[in-house]
Amino acid sequence: QSLAGRAGILQLLPFSTGELKSAKKLSSEIESLLVQGMYPPVHTRDVEPRMWYANYVLTYVERDLRQLLSIKDLSVFQRFLRMCAARTGQLLNLSALGADCGISHNTAKAWLSVLEASYIVYLLRPHHRNFNKRLVKMPKLYFYDAGLAAYLLGIHSSGQVAVSSMRGPLFETFIISELMKLRLNKGLPSNLFFWRSNAGEEIDVIIEKDRKLIPVEIKAGQTVSQDFFKGLLKWQNIAGTAASKGVLVYAGTQTYEKQEGHVMSWKDIGLVETRQAQKRG
Repeated sequence: QSLAGRAGILQLLPFSTGELKSAKKLSSEIESLLVQGMYPPVHTRDVEPRMWYANYVLTYVERDLRQLLSIKDLSVFQRFLRMCAARTGQLLNLSALGADCGISHNTAKAWLSVLEASYIVYLLRPHHRNFNKRLVKMPKLYFYDAGLAAYLLGIHSSGQVAVSSMRGPLFETFIISELMKLRLNKGLPSNLFFWRSNAGEEIDVIIEKDRKLIPVEIKAGQTVSQDFFKGLLKWQNIAGTAASKGVLVYAGTQTYEKQEGHVMSWKDIGLVETRQAQKRG
């Protein structure tokens, strides 16, 4: 018997910062959180993140997905996972990804589609509004959980994160995943995109909200520099009346207002759409 019209479907991702904050389990250090990730067992059980991720990758990602995809050479699939982690936050070039792993474009596409269906990775699509600019049409690749990406990259401590060239991409991965949870946890479809012109003009995230476009820039610095607003202000000038006031999300602890835009700590990312509504009100 069909359940059409009588069932609701929720996509349950790992914990959000809001959930950890309510449970008083939110780390005060972003570097620690990037290693821990947001999977529930890491926060509800007395288990080392490194050990949990090792078992997760072994039992689910390598064993189950390998069987599903009929992969004969496990080392090739392991390399594929690591190369995906190294590309989190980057434009997805399937041909280059496949070549780096020694597999075909079609194989890389098939493997990636299964990782998507398994909520390991997702593709952030470019926004369609061009504002008379030639736009990049490739999607960007992100992991749903920064902790899993960090593990696959061999980053196992906050100290390693702090000095890693991947700190910025992991922080961006973390923030965009949190923005995704704001929608999916309410049973709503994602309203996230990115915007990038062929000339290199870019906004990390565009949020569609009430027929307006909220530009969000993500910076891994713990202090705010005036340079952080350059991209936001330039894009707002390009977008004109379609744009709402921009949001700058950074790795510091203070959330406040500036003339150039909302400055938001990573800890308050769950308030991003609320602050926009309050501002309009």
